[in-house]
Amino acid sequence: MELWTLGELAERVEAALADYPGQVNGRVRAVPDGRVIRWYTTIGLVDRPAEMRGRTALYSRRHLLQLVAIKRRQAQGHTLAQIQAELAGATDESLQPIAALTADPPQPTVGTPQPTRSRFWADRPTPTPEPVAAELVTAIRLADGVTVVLDQAATTTPDTARLAAAAAPLLAELARQRLLTRPSGDAT
Repeated sequence: MELWTLGELAERVEAALADYPGQVNGRVRAVPDGRVIRWYTTIGLVDRPAEMRGRTALYSRRHLLQLVAIKRRQAQGHTLAQIQAELAGATDESLQPIAALTADPPQPTVGTPQPTRSRFWADRPTPTPEPVAAELVTAIRLADGVTVVLDQAATTTPDTARLAAAAAPLLAELARQRLLTRPSGDAT
């Protein structure tokens, strides 16, 4: 099994994503660098290194598949949470069609100076935001620091009173754990 350092892995991901259009909103780095790869590992999106040699982490083809699959899904507009839900525990066989890698891992170009990366947010024109329909929500303050927000719900005063009564045990527990300064309704 061929293993790569973090820098070598990043180079292979960059070579594999030569055709990568980037994420639609332009806020995501086009190709992950070492810092992003380590962060993906920390949040469980990418497996821990395959091996450690001293203080040097070594990565395998599986890591390459995971990273390329993540970037391809981001290019399709998926959030990291959606990608994590889809790819958690994925086998190499299920990652392969998403990553769309050939049997041999892409090799970084040797001897050709790599272009200096500019600021990733400045590489793309600013996208025109799509209009978003405004939605009415109802917020009910149960106590200082505790507000319930209900999507598309119209409440009346009796509804609000019943919700506050139903929330009393929750507010008491929050106060008991000192997550509230005082329970709702207590005198100062």
